[in-house]
Amino acid sequence: MGVNRSGISYEQMGYWGRSQYDVLMITCKEAVKYKEDIIIINFQNASYMKLKPVNDNSFADLISPMFVQDERILATFQGIRDGVVFTNKRIFAINVQGITGKKKDFSSLPYSKIQAFSVETAGVIDLDSELELWFSGLGKVKFEFVSRADVTGICRMISERVL
Repeated sequence: MGVNRSGISYEQMGYWGRSQYDVLMITCKEAVKYKEDIIIINFQNASYMKLKPVNDNSFADLISPMFVQDERILATFQGIRDGVVFTNKRIFAINVQGITGKKKDFSSLPYSKIQAFSVETAGVIDLDSELELWFSGLGKVKFEFVSRADVTGICRMISERVL
């Protein structure tokens, strides 16, 4: 089936008879245990920091080939290199990897899998806002936004799709 970077086959790690998709999902849940396998969002400690609102075209060329019928971008945010795009169907978390940034990991987080979410707005001393989302089968994903991001608008947008 395959071998990770340390030379251990997936069969030796207990993944005998599983598809590569199943291995990827298991690896998401066990990312701490098998760090060398695949570099992805660790859904047990997923965090995107200091996201600021940017033009919706910033990541459109990268993710639009993955869109389903009638899917459109609602809001786009970018950190230093990574990004988060809210569409009317799901959330894309874009993790730019490597020195050149040519390698990118795209995680599709459907609204239908959100079980709960929490919003912390900016204060006087702490100027950042936080959005925590709990996904069925994946765990918690945390986004930290700069003060000028409309976090209440994001909350309303998620509520319209989840409730």
